[in-house]
Amino acid sequence: MPSACTCFRLRSLTRRVTQLYDQALAPSGLTVTQYSLLAHALRQGAAPTLSELAQLLYTDRTTLTRNLKPLADAGLIKVGDGADARSKAVLVTAKGRSALQAARPLWKAAQARLRVQAGDRRLAALHGLIEELLHAV
Repeated sequence: MPSACTCFRLRSLTRRVTQLYDQALAPSGLTVTQYSLLAHALRQGAAPTLSELAQLLYTDRTTLTRNLKPLADAGLIKVGDGADARSKAVLVTAKGRSALQAARPLWKAAQARLRVQAGDRRLAALHGLIEELLHAV
C-alpha cells in the first residue's frame, strides 16, 4: 500500500511545506532551497567548503553544486578556492546578503503561517522527531 511507505509520506509532506514557503518567498525571487542555502552558508561564518555545507545540509556535493549554480549565476554567491587545492569554498556576496535580508520577512511569514496551520505543539514534536531520526538513520 503506497500510503504506508514512509518515504512517500515524508516526500508528500515536504512537497506541501516547500510549496507554502516557495509561494511566500516568490516576491523575493528566491526559492526556499535557495534561501536555505544562503542562510546556511552565512551561518557557517567564514566561507564554508562545499563538503562542509553538503554535510550540514544532509546532501551530496553534486546536488549541492547543482543547487548553488543559479545563485552563482545571479551573483548571490561565489564558489572559489578553499584552504587547499582540493577544496572549494562558498562565499555569500553582498548582493546575496541583501537578497537574504529582503527575503527574511517573507520567510518569517511562511513560518508563522505553518505554525498557525499545524500548531506549535505538533511542530515542536515534528522537529524533535526529525532531529532524532536524522541521527538514527
